Amino acid sequence: MALIEVQQLRKVYRLGDIDLTALENVSVTVERGEFVAVMGPSGSGKSTFMNILGCLDKPTGGRYLLEGIDVGRLDRDELAGIRNKKIGFVFQGFNLLPRTSALENVELPMLYNGLPAGDRYERARAALKNVGLEGREDHHPNQLSGGQQQRVAIARALVNDAPIILADEPTGNLDTKTSAEIMELFTALNDEKHITIILVTHESDIAAFSKRTMRFLDGRIVSDEAVKK
Repeated sequence: MALIEVQQLRKVYRLGDIDLTALENVSVTVERGEFVAVMGPSGSGKSTFMNILGCLDKPTGGRYLLEGIDVGRLDRDELAGIRNKKIGFVFQGFNLLPRTSALENVELPMLYNGLPAGDRYERARAALKNVGLEGREDHHPNQLSGGQQQRVAIARALVNDAPIILADEPTGNLDTKTSAEIMELFTALNDEKHITIILVTHESDIAAFSKRTMRFLDGRIVSDEAVKK
Protein backbone atom coordinates (compact mmCIF):
# COMPACT_ATOMS: atom_id res chain seq x y z
CA MET A 1 0.00 0.00 0.00
CA ALA A 2 1.32 3.44 -0.95
CA LEU A 3 1.74 5.90 1.90
CA ILE A 4 -0.02 8.59 -0.16
CA GLU A 5 -2.33 7.93 -3.10
CA VAL A 6 -4.10 10.72 -4.95
CA GLN A 7 -6.72 9.76 -7.54
CA GLN A 8 -8.17 12.20 -10.09
CA LEU A 9 -7.80 15.04 -7.62
CA ARG A 10 -9.66 18.27 -8.42
CA LYS A 11 -9.94 21.52 -6.50
CA VAL A 12 -12.17 24.44 -7.54
CA TYR A 13 -12.48 27.70 -5.61
CA ARG A 14 -15.59 29.84 -6.01
CA LEU A 15 -14.71 33.53 -6.29
CA GLY A 16 -17.95 35.45 -6.64
CA ASP A 17 -19.45 34.29 -9.93
CA ILE A 18 -16.19 32.76 -11.12
CA ASP A 19 -14.92 29.21 -10.63
CA LEU A 20 -11.14 29.05 -10.29
CA THR A 21 -9.70 25.60 -10.93
CA ALA A 22 -6.55 25.13 -8.82
CA LEU A 23 -6.10 21.39 -9.47
CA GLU A 24 -7.39 19.27 -12.34
CA ASN A 25 -7.10 15.49 -12.75
CA VAL A 26 -4.06 15.01 -10.51
CA SER A 27 -3.18 11.36 -9.84
CA VAL A 28 0.03 10.36 -8.08
CA THR A 29 1.42 8.01 -5.43
CA VAL A 30 4.17 8.57 -2.88
CA GLU A 31 5.75 5.54 -1.25
CA ARG A 32 6.98 5.43 2.32
CA GLY A 33 10.50 6.84 2.64
CA GLU A 34 10.49 8.96 -0.53
CA PHE A 35 11.95 12.48 -0.70
CA VAL A 36 9.90 14.51 -3.19
CA ALA A 37 10.36 18.10 -4.33
CA VAL A 38 7.25 19.88 -5.67
CA MET A 39 7.99 22.71 -8.08
CA GLY A 40 6.08 25.11 -10.29
CA PRO A 41 5.40 28.81 -10.81
CA SER A 42 3.01 30.83 -8.65
CA GLY A 43 -0.56 29.74 -9.35
CA SER A 44 0.49 26.34 -10.67
CA GLY A 45 -1.42 24.41 -7.99
CA LYS A 46 1.50 23.16 -5.92
CA SER A 47 0.44 24.97 -2.72
CA THR A 48 -3.15 23.74 -3.06
CA PHE A 49 -1.79 20.22 -3.57
CA MET A 50 0.32 20.51 -0.40
CA ASN A 51 -2.61 21.91 1.60
CA ILE A 52 -4.71 18.91 0.63
CA LEU A 53 -1.90 16.47 1.50
CA GLY A 54 -1.58 18.22 4.87
CA CYS A 55 -5.33 17.87 5.56
CA LEU A 56 -5.63 21.66 5.65
CA ASP A 57 -8.04 21.66 2.71
CA LYS A 58 -10.37 19.16 1.05
CA PRO A 59 -10.58 18.39 -2.66
CA THR A 60 -13.64 19.27 -4.74
CA GLY A 61 -13.38 15.93 -6.50
CA GLY A 62 -11.27 12.81 -6.57
CA ARG A 63 -9.77 10.97 -3.60
CA TYR A 64 -6.82 11.35 -1.26
CA LEU A 65 -5.81 8.17 0.54
CA LEU A 66 -3.31 8.40 3.40
CA GLU A 67 -2.16 4.95 4.54
CA GLY A 68 -5.31 3.63 2.86
CA ILE A 69 -7.63 6.04 4.71
CA ASP A 70 -9.92 8.16 2.53
CA VAL A 71 -9.13 11.57 4.02
CA GLY A 72 -12.08 13.22 2.27
CA ARG A 73 -14.48 11.24 4.46
CA LEU A 74 -13.01 12.42 7.77
CA ASP A 75 -14.60 15.04 10.00
CA ARG A 76 -12.80 18.06 11.47
CA ASP A 77 -11.62 16.30 14.63
CA GLU A 78 -10.38 13.29 12.69
CA LEU A 79 -8.46 15.57 10.32
CA ALA A 80 -6.88 17.35 13.29
CA GLY A 81 -5.80 13.97 14.64
CA ILE A 82 -4.21 13.07 11.29
CA ARG A 83 -2.32 16.38 11.23
CA ASN A 84 -1.05 15.86 14.76
CA LYS A 85 0.03 12.23 14.50
CA LYS A 86 0.84 11.60 10.84
CA ILE A 87 2.23 14.90 9.48
CA GLY A 88 4.94 17.28 10.61
CA PHE A 89 4.85 20.77 9.09
CA VAL A 90 7.83 23.03 8.36
CA PHE A 91 7.15 26.52 6.97
CA GLN A 92 9.20 29.26 5.36
CA GLY A 93 8.47 31.65 8.25
CA PHE A 94 9.35 29.10 10.98
CA ASN A 95 6.01 29.79 12.82
CA LEU A 96 7.57 29.71 16.29
CA LEU A 97 5.95 31.35 19.30
CA PRO A 98 8.20 34.38 19.99
CA ARG A 99 7.90 34.46 23.78
CA THR A 100 8.40 30.74 24.17
CA SER A 101 11.66 28.83 24.48
CA ALA A 102 12.90 26.40 21.84
CA LEU A 103 12.02 23.50 24.15
CA GLU A 104 8.49 24.80 24.76
CA ASN A 105 7.95 25.37 21.03
CA VAL A 106 8.89 21.75 20.35
CA GLU A 107 6.61 20.53 23.15
CA LEU A 108 3.52 22.15 21.60
CA PRO A 109 2.36 19.26 19.35
CA MET A 110 2.52 16.88 22.30
CA LEU A 111 0.11 18.97 24.38
CA TYR A 112 -2.74 17.64 22.23
CA ASN A 113 -1.72 14.03 22.91
CA GLY A 114 -2.13 14.25 26.67
CA LEU A 115 1.48 13.23 27.35
CA PRO A 116 2.72 13.88 30.90
CA ALA A 117 4.95 16.94 31.29
CA GLY A 118 8.04 14.82 32.02
CA ASP A 119 7.63 12.82 28.83
CA ARG A 120 7.10 15.96 26.79
CA TYR A 121 10.26 17.48 28.22
CA GLU A 122 12.43 14.45 27.47
CA ARG A 123 11.10 13.97 23.96
CA ALA A 124 11.51 17.67 23.13
CA ARG A 125 15.11 17.64 24.40
CA ALA A 126 15.86 14.56 22.32
CA ALA A 127 14.32 16.13 19.21
CA LEU A 128 16.39 19.29 19.62
CA LYS A 129 19.51 17.19 20.08
CA ASN A 130 18.70 15.31 16.86
CA VAL A 131 18.72 18.59 14.90
CA GLY A 132 21.95 19.84 16.46
CA LEU A 133 20.52 22.24 19.06
CA GLU A 134 21.61 20.60 22.28
CA GLY A 135 22.30 23.37 24.77
CA ARG A 136 19.90 25.82 23.08
CA GLU A 137 16.74 24.50 24.72
CA ASP A 138 16.09 27.66 26.79
CA HIS A 139 16.75 30.14 23.98
CA HIS A 140 13.86 32.15 22.57
CA PRO A 141 13.48 32.60 18.79
CA ASN A 142 14.99 36.12 18.86
CA GLN A 143 18.13 34.59 20.41
CA LEU A 144 18.54 32.14 17.53
CA SER A 145 19.71 32.55 13.94
CA GLY A 146 17.32 31.84 11.07
CA GLY A 147 18.90 28.43 10.53
CA GLN A 148 18.58 27.59 14.23
CA GLN A 149 14.93 28.67 14.22
CA GLN A 150 14.25 26.38 11.28
CA ARG A 151 15.96 23.55 13.15
CA VAL A 152 13.57 24.17 16.06
CA ALA A 153 10.68 23.98 13.59
CA ILE A 154 12.03 20.68 12.21
CA ALA A 155 12.39 19.30 15.76
CA ARG A 156 8.76 20.28 16.39
CA ALA A 157 7.74 18.45 13.20
CA LEU A 158 9.61 15.33 14.34
CA VAL A 159 8.61 15.14 17.97
CA ASN A 160 5.41 13.11 17.50
CA ASP A 161 7.23 10.58 15.28
CA ALA A 162 5.10 11.54 12.28
CA PRO A 163 5.97 9.48 9.19
CA ILE A 164 5.61 12.50 6.86
CA ILE A 165 7.16 15.96 6.82
CA LEU A 166 5.57 18.57 4.57
CA ALA A 167 7.95 21.48 4.08
CA ASP A 168 6.74 24.65 2.35
CA GLU A 169 9.70 26.71 1.04
CA PRO A 170 11.71 25.81 4.18
CA THR A 171 14.84 27.62 2.96
CA GLY A 172 13.07 30.68 1.58
CA ASN A 173 14.24 32.97 4.41
CA LEU A 174 17.77 31.55 4.67
CA ASP A 175 21.11 32.33 3.06
CA THR A 176 22.76 29.87 0.69
CA LYS A 177 25.06 28.23 3.26
CA THR A 178 22.32 27.83 5.86
CA SER A 179 19.91 26.55 3.21
CA ALA A 180 22.37 23.79 2.29
CA GLU A 181 22.74 22.86 5.98
CA ILE A 182 18.97 22.58 6.40
CA MET A 183 18.68 20.47 3.25
CA GLU A 184 21.47 18.20 4.46
CA LEU A 185 19.47 17.74 7.67
CA PHE A 186 16.37 16.79 5.66
CA THR A 187 18.50 14.37 3.63
CA ALA A 188 19.81 12.73 6.81
CA LEU A 189 16.29 12.39 8.23
CA ASN A 190 15.18 10.75 5.00
CA ASP A 191 18.22 8.45 4.65
CA GLU A 192 18.65 7.45 8.29
CA LYS A 193 15.12 7.60 9.74
CA HIS A 194 13.24 6.90 6.48
CA ILE A 195 10.91 9.84 7.04
CA THR A 196 8.90 10.70 3.95
CA ILE A 197 9.59 14.30 2.95
CA ILE A 198 7.54 16.35 0.50
CA LEU A 199 9.00 19.78 -0.07
CA VAL A 200 7.76 22.79 -2.06
CA THR A 201 10.49 24.94 -3.56
CA HIS A 202 11.07 27.40 -6.40
CA GLU A 203 14.81 26.72 -6.42
CA SER A 204 16.41 24.04 -8.56
CA ASP A 205 19.46 23.74 -6.30
CA ILE A 206 17.18 22.96 -3.36
CA ALA A 207 15.12 20.46 -5.37
CA ALA A 208 18.39 18.72 -6.29
CA PHE A 209 18.63 17.42 -2.71
CA SER A 210 15.45 15.38 -3.26
CA LYS A 211 15.17 12.00 -4.96
CA ARG A 212 12.13 12.84 -7.08
CA THR A 213 10.75 16.06 -8.54
CA MET A 214 7.15 16.80 -9.51
CA ARG A 215 6.46 19.91 -11.57
CA PHE A 216 3.05 21.57 -11.61
CA LEU A 217 1.63 23.90 -14.25
CA ASP A 218 -1.94 25.16 -14.54
CA GLY A 219 -3.18 22.75 -11.88
CA ARG A 220 -1.68 19.63 -13.42
CA ILE A 221 1.48 17.58 -12.93
CA VAL A 222 3.47 18.08 -16.13
CA SER A 223 6.51 16.02 -15.12
CA ASP A 224 7.40 13.56 -12.38
CA GLU A 225 10.99 12.33 -12.53
CA ALA A 226 13.71 10.79 -10.40
CA VAL A 227 16.53 13.20 -9.56
CA LYS A 228 19.82 12.27 -11.18
CA LYS A 229 22.66 12.33 -8.64
